[in-house]
Amino acid sequence: MARVRVPAAALNAVNRFRTARRPESPVPELAARPRPWARALGLTTVVLLGAWLGLLVVGNVRVPVGPMNTTMTLRPAFDGGTKINISPLGALHLDSHIAPVRLDVNVDQLDPDRSQALVDHPERLSGLQDEVAADIEHGTLDLAVRSCVAVVAGATALGLAVYRRPRRALTAGGLALALLAASGATAYATWNPKSVLEPRFSGLLSSAPSVVGNARNIVTEFDVYQQELARLVTNVTKLYDVTSTLPAYQPDPTTVRVLHVSDIHLNPASWKIIASLVEQYKVNVIVDSGDTMDHGTAAENGFLDPIPDLGAPYVWVRGNHDSTTTQAYLEKMKNVHVLDDGRAVTLAGLRFAGIGDPQFTPDRSAVPDAEGTQEAAGDRLADALRAQRAAGTPVDVAVAHEPSAARRTDGEVPMVLAGHLHHTEMEILEKGTRLRVEGSTGGSGLRAVEGRYPDPIEASILYLDRDSRRLQAWDEIKLGGLGLTTAEVSRHLPKENQPGASPTPTPSSPSPTPSQAPSSPTPSASRPRP
Repeated sequence: MARVRVPAAALNAVNRFRTARRPESPVPELAARPRPWARALGLTTVVLLGAWLGLLVVGNVRVPVGPMNTTMTLRPAFDGGTKINISPLGALHLDSHIAPVRLDVNVDQLDPDRSQALVDHPERLSGLQDEVAADIEHGTLDLAVRSCVAVVAGATALGLAVYRRPRRALTAGGLALALLAASGATAYATWNPKSVLEPRFSGLLSSAPSVVGNARNIVTEFDVYQQELARLVTNVTKLYDVTSTLPAYQPDPTTVRVLHVSDIHLNPASWKIIASLVEQYKVNVIVDSGDTMDHGTAAENGFLDPIPDLGAPYVWVRGNHDSTTTQAYLEKMKNVHVLDDGRAVTLAGLRFAGIGDPQFTPDRSAVPDAEGTQEAAGDRLADALRAQRAAGTPVDVAVAHEPSAARRTDGEVPMVLAGHLHHTEMEILEKGTRLRVEGSTGGSGLRAVEGRYPDPIEASILYLDRDSRRLQAWDEIKLGGLGLTTAEVSRHLPKENQPGASPTPTPSSPSPTPSQAPSSPTPSASRPRP
């Protein structure tokens, strides 16, 4: 057959005609699939939420710890640690580990027979540390197993409810188990048994001394974790003992307790707080590093009248809000020791020396060469400290208001106290002197309402060894400011007082016995301007 050739133009015309007459059929669009990151985010949410729900429902165990019945629970937390709830007294926080899970221990009740036997027979305390350690080990292992079951069951159940696919649900459960295992490994790797030596207590301030307990020299003790944990259990047992009244705090006789306050700024509530701390901690000496007043006028002097009745000797140095009129008023008070020009006094076996602030700026005005003036005052204090040491009566604690003046005493005294900054600091200076800056025990006074949140009321209990006169530990006390009622007490240990550490040499030679140390003032070579 002969092949007929059709012109291309004709074919194109026919194709255009067919296309024009053919109705366009709808092309089904493919369903949009979720992106990989969205699926991963959704699975992560299911794993975390399911694991948390599982722990919340079944992830706790009841464990007897010594004479106490407790409930242990794992809770998600960014900073980890251990929280011991001692309702209604408060809670203890321990920096025991760094992991995204926190161990919560709730003290439910005491076994009446076991607690009474422990209180009545102190000789049984010798075996309490092993008993407590064994109870906690058993409880944590039981909690670990139960938590594994809880997170796997919770994540699997939620995965099945969300995805309706067994494979997806099992994947969620497996990931939850892996997450818990990783958290446990991190907690184990960062486990800090010494955290029990530096607890942080929040709750009723009156309960803090009895719960936290004494600060002692624990450098040479063996098995510190077990011993301190047993001591904590004993303290709580005594507090919960229903057959006795709240026990009185019994301070360690080897320590001298110094209450450091500063920057009261005419807050009348400070006197009640200070008196309460003196009574609760059996304070031996109160040290005020200045700015007790706000304007330093004679009209304000009546504010100082409660000081002689606070229950302990009061050591005071002038701040930049305190005038010489204020100083003269305090010098006439009974049981008040005003330190200036490097003068020294011996109280409770400790020798204190200090210098008043060379500036008087109640209006917070700027003073030319303020830093140089402060350093010059610090140099005069350092000269007085050297003279004291040359006379055979070295100073244990120096006091100044401004930290810049206090720094000039580096190498001349083991510890120097200051204030002015309205927040706490602790620093070891270059030559070994420890600088302790206290916050505002008056909550910054009227300045508390200047910011968005009121400033806290801060003070510290310093524990010094009665023989060596060296710092053993300190408790930072923080109370809520205006309109707040929170209280927090945190225990801290110097590095040289940590278990296993060797004591570091101190800047000055050992102090003489209290009978050898005179309490008469020793003038310095020069005197600061008023």
